[in-house]
Amino acid sequence: MGIMEIIGIAGSVSLLAGWRLYLCVFATGLAMRLDAIPIPEHLASLGVLENPWVMAAAAIGALAEFFADKVMWLDSAWDTIHTLIRPVGGALLALAIVDPSDPATQVIAFLLGGGASFLAHGGKASARAVVNTSPEPVSNVVASSVEDVATVGLLYAAYEYPLVAGGIATVLLVLVVLLLLWARRVIKRLFFRAPKAEN
Repeated sequence: MGIMEIIGIAGSVSLLAGWRLYLCVFATGLAMRLDAIPIPEHLASLGVLENPWVMAAAAIGALAEFFADKVMWLDSAWDTIHTLIRPVGGALLALAIVDPSDPATQVIAFLLGGGASFLAHGGKASARAVVNTSPEPVSNVVASSVEDVATVGLLYAAYEYPLVAGGIATVLLVLVVLLLLWARRVIKRLFFRAPKAEN
C-alpha cells in the first residue's frame, strides 16, 4: 500500500470520525471481525477495534449518539460535549493507520488527523445548529439519518478502495468547508440583522 493510499484512508477515517466517531470505531471493528474489509498487514494495529470490549463500548456510544442526534437541541448539546472527544478519536484512528516504525509520520498523522476530525466536527455542529432553528423536527431527523448512512458508506469505500480514499477525503473536506460557510452565512443572517430604522 502506497503512501498516498495510506494518507487517503487516514484522512477519510479522521474526517468521518468528526461526524460519527463511535460509529466509525464500531463499523470498522465489525467489518474486520466479519472479514468484510481486507485490512492489510500494515494496518494490523487497527485490530484492537475488533476487540469485543472496544466494540461493545463503541456500540453503546453509537446507539446513544444515534438517538441523541435526532432530537432537536439535544444534538447540539451532544456535539458540544464531543468537541474534544471526536478530534482526539480521529487523531488516534489516523495514528493507527500509519506506519508505526516512522515516528515523524505518526506525529504528522496525529496532528493532521485531529485537525481534520475537528474541522469535520465543526462543520457538522454548525450545520446542525442551523437546522435546529427550523421549528419542525423532520429536518433534524433527515440530516442525522443522512450522516449515519454517509458515514457507513464512505467508511466502507475508504477501506475497500484505498486508491480512491484520497478523493473521498478531499470531497469530505470540501463538503465540510461548504457547510461551515453556509452555517456562518445563515447564523449571521439570523442573529446579526440590522435593526430597521424607525420613521
